[in-house]
Amino acid sequence: MIVLSSDTTVKEVLDKRSGNYSDRPDMFIGQKVASGDLRLVVMRYGDNWRMIHRMVHNILNIKAAVTYVPYQDLENKILLNDLLETPSDFLQHIRRFTYSLSTQMIYGYRCFDNHDPKLLQLFESFENWGKLSGSSSAQLADIYPFIQSLPSSIAPNVRHAKQLYKIESQNYLRHWMMSKKALNNGTGLPCFCNDIYRAQTQEGFSDDAAAYISGSLLKAGSDTTAGTLYGFIQAIIVWPEVQRKAQEEIDRVIGHDRLPTADDYQHLPYIRCCIKESLRWMPTVFLGVPHAAVKDDVYMGYNIPKGATVINNVWGKSNALAQYRAIHMDEERSPNPRVFDPERFKDDHTTLYQSAVGDTKKRDNFVFGAGRRLCQGIHIAERSLFLGVSRLLWAFDFSPALDSQGNPVKYDIEDLVGGITVQPSDYPARIKPRSAEKVAIIRDAAEKCKQLLDPVTMQWKQVPEGMAFSTWMPDSNYEYSDDM
Repeated sequence: MIVLSSDTTVKEVLDKRSGNYSDRPDMFIGQKVASGDLRLVVMRYGDNWRMIHRMVHNILNIKAAVTYVPYQDLENKILLNDLLETPSDFLQHIRRFTYSLSTQMIYGYRCFDNHDPKLLQLFESFENWGKLSGSSSAQLADIYPFIQSLPSSIAPNVRHAKQLYKIESQNYLRHWMMSKKALNNGTGLPCFCNDIYRAQTQEGFSDDAAAYISGSLLKAGSDTTAGTLYGFIQAIIVWPEVQRKAQEEIDRVIGHDRLPTADDYQHLPYIRCCIKESLRWMPTVFLGVPHAAVKDDVYMGYNIPKGATVINNVWGKSNALAQYRAIHMDEERSPNPRVFDPERFKDDHTTLYQSAVGDTKKRDNFVFGAGRRLCQGIHIAERSLFLGVSRLLWAFDFSPALDSQGNPVKYDIEDLVGGITVQPSDYPARIKPRSAEKVAIIRDAAEKCKQLLDPVTMQWKQVPEGMAFSTWMPDSNYEYSDDM
């Protein structure tokens, strides 16, 4: 295993030599058994991955990302209203918000209820796969290949992985076929599955493959956004001065009589700094997703053999990586790294994508990966986080919950949960609207949103204004560059 714990090394190895480090390690349990070799995030490099990457690149690029603003706007306003109704359930509301946003963009339908069975099934599948793939038994199967040939009767992890694949593949296929049917009969909405369906007609890949492509995008799009918002809210409770400064900027630029919109992005620099600091301070992916060398390589005198696992040490919290200095915790890059300080980025005017492909010494975070495996959803993620952070701060004050004695509770910022992706453990908070006038604005906005939805199904009555179905088709001339 090769651990990359400096920004320069990530740039030199994973970015500049991306052609040689676009592979993934052979994950027997997580990919072959539990995912049928179909899960995009851990798929081995090859013709199949290149075809899917080409497609995803086109449906998630910055131009396409703008298409989905109506979905982001509606779900965010519903979130604000939900927080007015039951603020103590804020973590569940955020989770519904991010998953409903993702299901709309991917499948064309909303998840309007925290108790939606479809939503709960997806949650359970994601969590089970993350725990299984990150387990020591899964890693042992990769280190000692003879374990892979053991019968399921004496290899409980293999048996569990097969059961997980059966359940998850059925879930993914059901969602894919539902979206495909809606697109066929003219009742579907603009969504990623529209582009995947068009690509399927040309490329000829199976429904099982299409189901996992769309399902992989769902997990990537929802988990990281929810985890980042969880971390941000915890941070502004622990560091209230950040909250005050952010609200001062919002009040000065936006005022009190309207919600922030995506068009305010350029005018709220401190909010953008808060987003960058949230991704640095509470990265939802500690070690990135492992890369693997396609062929033998030499870097700074070190031999990197073909097939070697290469780790992007974003924030190595495990005991095994305690000896390494993680990039986000590097004192030289970020003095006092466990302090939440958006001022670190006061002179950084780049978008998340511009920063990811620019000067590595100034890169804001390494959560979205590197090289050809850089997360294609970075543009959509930034817009979702901007609307989420700016509107939450415009609408509400966040403060520590009180214990049974009426004293503010203490927060353990190191108490985290998860597998491959992580987030703060559930925590309580007091959330209060900042004024009666803002309550009225939120109520009015939510009511207008509900008028766009069918009162029975709570789905869009029609294609949102300004949205159109993509006419994109796979480009056989799409080429890769080894440079980023």
